[in-house]
Amino acid sequence: MHVVVRVAELGSFAAAAKALRISPTMVAKHVESVEERLGAQVIRRTTRRHSITEVGQLYLSRARAVLADFETAEASASELHAAARGTLRVTAPVVYGAHALAPILGDLLDEYPELRIELSLHDRVVDLVEEGFDVALRSGPLPSSGLIARPLAPIRMLLAASPAYLKRHGVPRKPGELERHECLGFSFLNHPDRWRLVGPGGEQSVRISGRLRANSGAALREAAIGGAGIVMQSELLLRADLAAKRLVRVLPSHAPPSRAAHLVYAADRFRSAKLQRFVEFVLGRLGPR
Repeated sequence: MHVVVRVAELGSFAAAAKALRISPTMVAKHVESVEERLGAQVIRRTTRRHSITEVGQLYLSRARAVLADFETAEASASELHAAARGTLRVTAPVVYGAHALAPILGDLLDEYPELRIELSLHDRVVDLVEEGFDVALRSGPLPSSGLIARPLAPIRMLLAASPAYLKRHGVPRKPGELERHECLGFSFLNHPDRWRLVGPGGEQSVRISGRLRANSGAALREAAIGGAGIVMQSELLLRADLAAKRLVRVLPSHAPPSRAAHLVYAADRFRSAKLQRFVEFVLGRLGPR
């Protein structure tokens, strides 16, 4: 369509070819392709100059309008691409999303007034493509995928219990003593009946047991505050409770290994400015130190 319009404007295949930086033969093929689809001649060829047929005049009037709309659409898309605007769909683990990501989003939204964020928190691994998310924050080992993964600062883990629980059951002094305690199990762990701890003597695996297991770190936190047992969760989740002495650290010289954290997104999605700005911002706030 663009080639036909240029031929009509410039009066010859050769002039259109020069303006479009293609060969006159290719110009002729484009014009012939349009005429074949229409079943009528659009441009009347002579040895000296080409002229537009009646069908061609009608076609050109509509073609120019379509091309103008196309240019407007491209300009709008280009502007949208350059500016951080529109809705960004983000998913993250419940605790990390609520306690690490959510508190910093206000600054991002202040910086980009036309950006909207839809945050969805799940402890399962979300399929970005199938479920229509632009980016995910993930904790723990990453499964093999074709996604881009950008490392964030590791998530520090610790053990804690309420003062009331420790008063009733005693304070464990060695990792092996955890076997005699009520340990609150997190269902999403690969081995929920074992806790890995790193201390002065290196890493060790400790068998645990307990009568309460849940798929929510927030629920286990509440249970620990209520005296149900010893919880293993992130410092992000337990920090305020430790400061307020609702919880007390258990085995402070032995901590679970930190959990890896990443920003994950599909390579083709990174072309959008809203995702680029989000990634830059989150890496700046939550990236490795």
